[in-house]
Formats: sequence, structure tokens, C-alpha cells
Amino acid sequence: MDIHITLHGRRDLTGQIYAQLRAGIVEGRLAAHARLPSTRNLAAQLGVSRKTTLDVFERLIAEGFLRTRAGDGTFVADGLARLPGARAEPQSARARAAGIWRQLPERMTMPMPPAGEPLDCDFKGGVTDRTLFPHDAWRRCVNRALRTQARADGGVAGYRDPGGEQELRLGIARYLAFSRAVTCNWQDVLVTQGAQQALDLLARVVVRPGDVVAVEEPGYPPARALFASMGARLAHVPVDGEGIVVSRLPRNTRLVYVTPSHQFPLGMPMSLERRVALLEWAARRGAVIVEDDYDGEFRFEGRPMESLKSLDHAGVVAYVGTFSKTLFPDLRLGYVVPPPSLSVPLWQARQICDWHGCMLTQTALGAFMLDGEFARHLRRMHKAYAGRRARLLVHLNGALAPWFEPLPASAGIHLAARLKAPGREDEIVAAARGVSVGIAGIRRFYAGQPTQQGVLLGYGGTAEAVIEEGMTRLAALLSAGRVNRRS
Repeated sequence: MDIHITLHGRRDLTGQIYAQLRAGIVEGRLAAHARLPSTRNLAAQLGVSRKTTLDVFERLIAEGFLRTRAGDGTFVADGLARLPGARAEPQSARARAAGIWRQLPERMTMPMPPAGEPLDCDFKGGVTDRTLFPHDAWRRCVNRALRTQARADGGVAGYRDPGGEQELRLGIARYLAFSRAVTCNWQDVLVTQGAQQALDLLARVVVRPGDVVAVEEPGYPPARALFASMGARLAHVPVDGEGIVVSRLPRNTRLVYVTPSHQFPLGMPMSLERRVALLEWAARRGAVIVEDDYDGEFRFEGRPMESLKSLDHAGVVAYVGTFSKTLFPDLRLGYVVPPPSLSVPLWQARQICDWHGCMLTQTALGAFMLDGEFARHLRRMHKAYAGRRARLLVHLNGALAPWFEPLPASAGIHLAARLKAPGREDEIVAAARGVSVGIAGIRRFYAGQPTQQGVLLGYGGTAEAVIEEGMTRLAALLSAGRVNRRS
């Protein structure tokens, strides 16, 4: 039989012929038991040397794709014919994910406008300003980490501690004690690939399928999806001006996930009275509280609020932090300080999951923290973010006041504003995008019927000049009545 093979140039002829013959066999275009032309005829057909086709046939025979019969020729082997084909097999025979994975969103995105053309004024949430990062200081720390890595374990490459590199854990422990009143030893800190992995590990060791996990309503969608993927039954507990409503927690709740320093997405901090009530409730019920302190480092007014972890005397709080908001998200580093009873199970879970993270990045960040560069960077960013937040509030309390009411928020790198005037949140978001202003609605963070409409304005990656322009455009848009209003 003649075989159609296309050669591109005269480089690696053996490889080109081999790849196309193998693909034809695997994909079924060359059927089992089909006779192939002789190496001599194929070489003549393709205009190559016979040695080239001999080499191809020998390799395919050695790999089991072809077989020979003495004096009869070369044939396609029949082994692949027994494999189930995608078209021949019924749907029930195909590999399928567990049911929960067919219910989750195909892709999760941070609170930002949909993809498309870049916007002039983009108030993305969950991002930071890389232009303000001290790259020279970071480069020095990375170079030092490279030297450390080369000398580690006497130059023998091996696996590392699942808990993370000691320098980074020490830097985190010192930072938490100083800035968040979380007292812990470096051995108590478990380094993770961002806060999301910390939540994943906690769910693995605490939650069983069918357990009730209480989450804030509205709340953080990736956390809700993660707990649901573990087979948990989610209880969406409302929040008010003081935080999660403890009296609405189901009695059989196994884990409570909260963002007490800066409720996501509305922004208000959990009051001290509510924190004490939540801790008392969890101690009575034997529940675990996951405190996600995702951007509490940036506090702009009022006294610092005590973290739940600093008030925990019953051993029920797992404190989760991240460097995504203090440095940048693609660093993929976070941490958890669990109750003592969960330390060993979490260490084991991390080892089973992916053993450990990148030694180089962790060592560099550890040096960055212990040298004082992290604290200096936070001070610079605090000043920059305070100016951006103030600029947003000038507009929200000024020209935009007829339409929006900023919700109380004393920390973080985003603001939420309630929609006051009659109208629809999604229409305002769409109209703003029409004038190249990117804002996000808050309805997406409700699992059920939203109790209020509004917008989320991130300023972590938005300079003051861009904030000024974007808010001015939004005010002009609304003042001109270019949004279709209806109650």
C-alpha cells in the first residue's frame, strides 16, 4: 500500500517519517494487520536513503507498533486495535469526574471585569502594584538564596521540609507577633502555595464529606468552591455591620470560614464583641475557625483589631495569611498557623499533596523579611494605598454621592460601595466599561439572593491619577443619565 508522508526540508528525515507513521497507527488511520510497503519501496517513494526507512521500521518494530513475518513483509501490530476508541465506546465508558466537579464553575476569576481590550481605568480587585516593589533588594535576596541552595545538604539535591524553609517560617513568626499579635514559634508556621492551598490543606484534615462548613454571605467564591469540592455542605451565613451573625450558625457546623479583619467583599471589620461570641461558640461546639487575614496589613483608620488567633485560648483558630496582597499574587506563597492539634495532620497533608514548595523562593523571601526589606516595603505601600483610598473616598463622598454610599472599611486594598439610586448594578458595570472604566459588581459574591447592590473598587494596582480619571468618567456617565435606571 502507498502511504502519504509529507517531508518538510531535509532535516531529521528519520524523525519526520517515524512521527507520521506512529501517528497514523495510534490514530487508527493505519489499521491493524495492514501491510506496509517495503523499506526499499518507501525510500524510493519519499526520495530518501533506504537506511533512513530501515531505521524507522526498526524503531517501530522495537516499540511494538509494527511486526514482521519472515518472507511476507511488515504489518501494523494489532495491540492498539484492542484499545477503546473515543467514538466507538458509549458515553458511560468514558472517564468522568465526580459529580461535584461538574457543578463547580469552569473557571474561577478574581473580582475584575471580564477579559477583553485593556481598559483605561481598571479597578481590578486582588492585584498589587509591581512598579512599587523594590526589585533591587529582591534580586539580592534571590542571589543569596541561589548560593544557599547550591550549598544545601552538602550539595546533594534532596527533598525539603514540608513545613517550609526555616528562615521564612522564622520571618513570618516574627512578623505576626509584631504586627498581628499572633504569638507563635517558627515551628508552628506551615508555608503554603498561597492562601488557597492553606484552605485546601485545612479542609483535607478537618472536613469529611457531608460535614457542614459555614461561610460568609456574601463571601469569597474560591473558598466556597474549595469546601464544596471536598464534599462539604455549605451554610451561607449572613453578615451584618459587625461581621458574621453567630446566632445563624448551624449547630452541627464543623468549620467556620471568616474574613474578620476586612470582610470580603463588603469590607467591614468584625467587632470585638462578635469575635468573642464566635470563639465561645466554636469552643462549645468543637468547631474549627479559619481566619483568612488576606489584606489586614493595610489599616488606615481606627485602632488595630485583635486577630481571632490572638484571642484564642481554646485552640480552635487556624490563622491563614498570604503574600499575594503584600507583594504580588504570582509569588504563590502563603501560610497557616493552625491550632496545635492540627499541626501534625497539616504537615502530613502537605507532604502527601506536593511534599513542599520552592526552596529558592522561600529562602529569598525569608532573607527579604529577616533583613527588614519586607517591613520597609509595607510602609511604602501603606502610604501609597492610603493616598489611593483617600482619592476614591473623595469621589464617592462627592460627585458620586447621589449614586453610591461607601461601606465602612478601615483596611485592605479595595472598597465596596452600596448602590443608592434606583438602578441595576449590572447595567452600571456595563455602562462604565463602555467608557473604559472597569468596576465589578458585588452580586457575584452572593450564593443566594443579594440583599444589596453595589460595586467593588480595587485600588491595589490603580495609581491615583487613574483613580481620578476613572471616577470622573463614572460621575459624568451617571450625571448624563446614560445608564438605564429601573428599580
